Formats: sequence, structure tokens, C-alpha cells
Amino acid sequence: MRKSSKLFCTIVATLFVVGAFAQTQKVDKNLPWSVRMTKSDIIRNPKAWMLDFTKELKWNYCQGLGCQAFLDVYDRYGDKSLYNYVKAYTDTIIDKDGKILTYNKNNYSLDMINPGKILFRMYARTGDKRLKNALDSLYSQLKTHPRTPQGGFWHKKVYPNQMWLDGLYMGAPFYAEYNKTFNHPKAQADVVNQFLFVAKHTYDPKTGLFRHAWDASKAMPWADKTTGQAPNVWGRAMGWYMMAIVDALDFLPKNQPGRDSMIVILQNGAKSLLKYQDKTTGAWYQVLDMPDRKGNYQEATCTSMFTYALLKGVRKGYLPAQYRAVALKAYNGLIKNFIKVDDNGIVSLTRCCGVAGLGGNPYRDGSFDYYVHELIRDNDPKGVGPFIMASLEVESLNKNKK
Repeated sequence: MRKSSKLFCTIVATLFVVGAFAQTQKVDKNLPWSVRMTKSDIIRNPKAWMLDFTKELKWNYCQGLGCQAFLDVYDRYGDKSLYNYVKAYTDTIIDKDGKILTYNKNNYSLDMINPGKILFRMYARTGDKRLKNALDSLYSQLKTHPRTPQGGFWHKKVYPNQMWLDGLYMGAPFYAEYNKTFNHPKAQADVVNQFLFVAKHTYDPKTGLFRHAWDASKAMPWADKTTGQAPNVWGRAMGWYMMAIVDALDFLPKNQPGRDSMIVILQNGAKSLLKYQDKTTGAWYQVLDMPDRKGNYQEATCTSMFTYALLKGVRKGYLPAQYRAVALKAYNGLIKNFIKVDDNGIVSLTRCCGVAGLGGNPYRDGSFDYYVHELIRDNDPKGVGPFIMASLEVESLNKNKK
């Protein structure tokens, strides 16, 4: 039997047993929230390629986000099963020569860069040359990735001349970590510039927030004909951007030109977020700057992302200590209003926006009505991963109190 046929049979068999497996599993309610959510998500997704409700082997940003969070929990608590879960994924999707199955460089999608972040830790631990080859392949995409005339990476080749806030999280932390790990210091200036370009062109001076995207050509119907900006501030897009800043800063030298400007962007973003945080629940809304508009809703993925970014920003000294209380209010609100626990202790995160974008077919116009009518579901990895990372930040605070 050919390898592809064996893989298909394995996938079908895995899907067949998922339901029965989940029904027999339990999660200890005395464990930290990060561990409880991680174990719950692995029960829901016995194989990492299944993350994001996927029914076939896939290399994509959601798989990377989930596995990254699980490795963070492994690094904190040392549960080897979590490491093995991620390793099984990389062993399955990266062949003996380091080729990433289902990945096509010529699609030039920043989304495909994000899962590469899990390979740094795996390579450091194992020295497996396959992983280094895979890392090099992803980095080579960035070297030839199409750009706006100003030098910003297109979000995807199918979205020409467009920078999306989402794309900063997908590409920039990987780019910065590769440069640091494999000694490309001059390329760090390009990393910084990606943040500065998108900030300049998506900033909304009326709210102090950042619009979802920018079309440098101003050709898209959703783009403002003067600024090229998308029409609205989508919560998760800004969440991606805030997380991208605090994560990329880990790998930029303190004397890197423009690094201070990134921190200022983070600080101003945090200040603006405070104005739109719900006073009762601590949550943020799907369309960030319209909390009172009918149809808008408090959304779990952006709330988790902001919570993580604020807590890490305070811990690293980028943000004033006052934002710790802001983030803890949001985190406590997540636990109280968005978390469900079933009789087996399995944890779910509710009210997650499934997906949102701009353009494409069917066409997405970036309107308020578009964002609030996109799919809402439980346990979307774009919320689960940041919730786990935010939980680790909270658990670190609690540990330091003892």
C-alpha cells in the first residue's frame, strides 16, 4: 500500500474513534486552567492536524497556534505527553527530507509561516535536520514574498497589495526568531518595518485603534479611496497585532532601531483598548469600537488575545503595571462568562468568531453586518490557544505570590 493510502486510512480510523474516545476521557478539575484547557482540547482533537475542525492532514496557522500553546504548557509543567502530541504532528507532516506536506511556498500565504514557530523548540531539543530544512523552507518564502511598494508583506498572493493585521502575527515573530536563532541580525530591521508600515496605514485616529487591513492600491471595494483602510476595527485582527508585538519583541535586540516605536504602538493600543473594555465582564467586542451597536457581541478570541498581550506586556516591562488589573478583569470575565465545564471536567471556550476576512469569493465587505454575522462557535483554536497562553501568564503571577 502506498504511503498516501496508508495515511488516508489512518486519518479515517482516527476520525471514527474520536467520538468514543472523547466520551471516556476526564479532566481533573483541580489542575490549572492552562492544563485543563490543553487536555480538553487534546480530547477533542486526538491528533494535532485535527485542530481547527479539520478532517484531513493540514499545515496551517491554527495547528501552529494550538501546538505552540501546548508546548508552552509543557515547558511550564513538564507533561511529556504534550511534547509527544506536537512531535507526532511534526513527524507526520514533515517528510524525511524536511518537506512540509500540504505546504506550497508559491501560494505566498503568511498564514503558512505561523506553524513554523513550533519547529524552533523541536529542533533545539532534537537536532533533527528535517526540522531545520523545514525552517529554511519557510524562511525562503519570506525572502521572496511579494510586497507593497512601501515594503510590507502582502497577506497572501491572492490578496495583492494588502497588509492585514492578522499577517503580522503569522509572519513577524517567526521571522524575528529565525533571524536571532540563525544569526541574521541585519534582517531584523525588516521585521520592525512590517509593524511600523501596518501601524501607519491602519491607524484610526478617531478611536486610537487599528483597522483590520490596508490596501496599498486602494483598488478593493472595501478599501477607503483616500486611505486604503478597511472600514472597521475587527477585535481579533487587533488581537493578532498586539500578540505579534509582544512575541516578536522577544527576539529583537534592545538596541534595534524601531523597537522602541513598537513598544509605543503597544502602549497606545493598550490605552485605547481600555476605553472599549466592557465595564461589567471585562470582555471586548467583535467590532471593537461599537460595543453599544445592536447585533454586536462580546467575543472570546479577541478577549483572550488582549488578555495575553497585556499580561505579557506588563511582565516584560513594556506596559505600566496598571494594565495587569485590566487584563485580570478580562481573564476573570472569560472564566465566568465564556468557559463551560461538562460533567467529565472537559473545558470549552464559547462565543468564538469562527473566521473573518476581506474580499475573496464569496465577497466579504468588512462591514459591521458582515463581522457580526460570521460563524460563532465553541472551542475555536484561535481562542483556545490564546486562552491557554493567557492562563499561563495568570498562573505565573499566582506562583510568584506564594
